Amino acid sequence: MSTKSPNFRSSILRKSWLDVLAVIAWGILFIKYTIDGTLYILIHPSYFTLATVTGICLIIVGLLQGWRLYSSTSQPLEVQHVNLLPQWLTTMLLLGTAIAGLIITPRLFTSHTAIQRGVSPAEAVTVTRKQTQSFRSTIKPESKTLVDWVRTLNNYPEPDAYTGQKVNIKGFVLHPKELPNNYLTIARFVITCCAADAYPVALSVKFTGDRLTYTQDSWLQVKGKMITETLNGKRQLVILATELQPTSAPKNPYQD
Repeated sequence: MSTKSPNFRSSILRKSWLDVLAVIAWGILFIKYTIDGTLYILIHPSYFTLATVTGICLIIVGLLQGWRLYSSTSQPLEVQHVNLLPQWLTTMLLLGTAIAGLIITPRLFTSHTAIQRGVSPAEAVTVTRKQTQSFRSTIKPESKTLVDWVRTLNNYPEPDAYTGQKVNIKGFVLHPKELPNNYLTIARFVITCCAADAYPVALSVKFTGDRLTYTQDSWLQVKGKMITETLNGKRQLVILATELQPTSAPKNPYQD
């Protein structure tokens, strides 16, 4: 095909406009995720500003490219004969992914993902990845989040040290098959950069009733006190619940 062929020129122009649409679509996607709070389940809050600025920049770049392309449509197009198929596929992939992101709402991780990534309901106080955290003894027990409790146990894992301390935490429900029906596991994910590196932490909860009352993956506010029990041959810190209150997932499911 000659580089002067009208069909070839038309193909180049169509691809260029699709490139513009792809860039703008990705910018809009970043801005949408910022506005509707979806970024909370995708990346660490430290990167929110970067994602928002990136979205704005992509939209500006896309508009400038579109204006330049519009202004040059009446001018001769100097191109070399190349195979456009790989470039078309790349552009369509980028555009299609952005459109899919605008249509499909990302979902929170579930108990299935937690178990896949290493939470064992029978050994719920075990963290699945080593973290170097300071021991924050100044936090009142009832003010600690689930993540705070697990980090505290990492620094000083003797469960008897915490017996009787008040607990008020939030997390999603797992049903530990290895434990009696009056036990459930309350879990959260911790994120350091993005959802790809999120890892689960959890604690066992003992209460009066049947865990089937609380649907797996539903969120609970758990109030009670800490006790020490031996579960499956291992001494563990367990929450003796006095109140299990169904609640909604927090805006920030990783850090709240």
